[in-house]
Amino acid sequence: MTATQSPLTAHQFTMRFSSTPRGARLARRLCGHRLDPWGIPYGSDAHDVVTLVAAELCANAVRHGHVAGRDFHLLLTADAATGTVRIEVSDTRGERLPAPPSPPPADGEDGRGLLLVAALADRWGCCPRRSGGPGKTVWAQCAAPGLISPPPLP
Repeated sequence: MTATQSPLTAHQFTMRFSSTPRGARLARRLCGHRLDPWGIPYGSDAHDVVTLVAAELCANAVRHGHVAGRDFHLLLTADAATGTVRIEVSDTRGERLPAPPSPPPADGEDGRGLLLVAALADRWGCCPRRSGGPGKTVWAQCAAPGLISPPPLP
């Protein structure tokens, strides 16, 4: 490695999914599958937290951010230098921003997703979609001890 090269410290997984419950399930499964080789083994607390947060954000994109004919986008970044995983889920409904979580009605079946995200993630928020298209990105950042650095580039 020369002095001008920086070491690669982050893993990334990015993919578009159909804005359907099946797409959200597939996104959750692929997130979980990616974490294990990155040093966050199946069954660990960090694996369970990141997978659950990703599942909630993807489910919200399908339920509240769905636009017919448009997919949602997932970006998962695991940074070994900071020991964090960032989950970003983008959809095309920029006018429907997530509200700060408040306790849902006791008898209701909905409204707990962002409460879970707020309770489990170290930080979370919403910003305009970076791709330049319409929509928003909802993100969450979780601590993930044990992350390993990617192998160096040849």
